[in-house]
Order: sequence, then structure tokens, then C-alpha cells
Amino acid sequence: MTSAKGMANGIPIGWTITTPEIADSLKGLTISTFGGNPVSCAAAHATIEFIEEENLLDKVSKLGDYFRGRLLELQNVYPKIGDVRGMGLMLGVELVADRKSKTPDPQAVLRLFEETKKQGLLIGKGGLYGNVLRISPPMTVTKEQVDAAISILKEAFEKV
Repeated sequence: MTSAKGMANGIPIGWTITTPEIADSLKGLTISTFGGNPVSCAAAHATIEFIEEENLLDKVSKLGDYFRGRLLELQNVYPKIGDVRGMGLMLGVELVADRKSKTPDPQAVLRLFEETKKQGLLIGKGGLYGNVLRISPPMTVTKEQVDAAISILKEAFEKV
């Protein structure tokens, strides 16, 4: 094993422990992309302060419960929705061919994507079979924006 350190104005800026072959292949002063530079630290600090000042964690919990409840309402209407799950604002809506067999329906997700995209709502997909809508709006989302998303989803489910 060998160690390689970068120097800036004679001051060590990082250490890496590795084999001599790997150390010899490194040509830059540092291999750390995420080092604690002042700009990154200031941005992180400001973000944490904003989260605390705006009480976002409590808001996320309450709004997430509301959002999940609205998605469960959609599940009662649309048989394609096999499951609604998640915590806070990180939610998943599993689409199935039918609820009894729970057969995944990734094609329904693709059709739903096209319909929601036309209305300006971009959502992700996931799950082992690509049949789960991944919904994770920013922590600053409002109740009105959640309601707008539900409206767009409802319209898309009507078409799908």
C-alpha cells in the first residue's frame, strides 16, 4: 500500500490510501470531487437553515399524508392502481393488469406518462417490472400543486 496526498500552497488537501499501481496512475492534485469547499459548505448550510426556518419536515409529513390519501381515492376508482405506498412525499403507485392477480402492467405506466406529460406533469417509474409510478415532488410543493397533480393523474387514468 502507498499513500498519495495533494498539496495546495504547501497545505495537504486530502489523503488516499491505495496500491502503488493506482497511485501512479493519478495525475491530478486531488481525486475528491466532493471535498468540503467553501461554496458547497455555504450552500449546504443555507439549505439546512431554510428547511428548519420553514419547518419543512413537518410540512412534508402532513402534505405527504394528504397526497397519499388523494392517491388512495384514485385507487378506489381506477382498477389499474394495485397499490399506493410510501412515506412523506416519496410515493409509489403500482399499476397492475388486474388487482386480483397483481400482474404488473408496465405498458400502462408508459401510456400514463404520455398523458401526464401532455399536461405538464413529469413523473418517474420504477419497480422490478417498471410498473410503479415514482412520485417525489420537491419539499416546497404546495397543497394546490398536489391537487393539480391529482387532477392531471385522474384525467390520464381516464384515458388509460
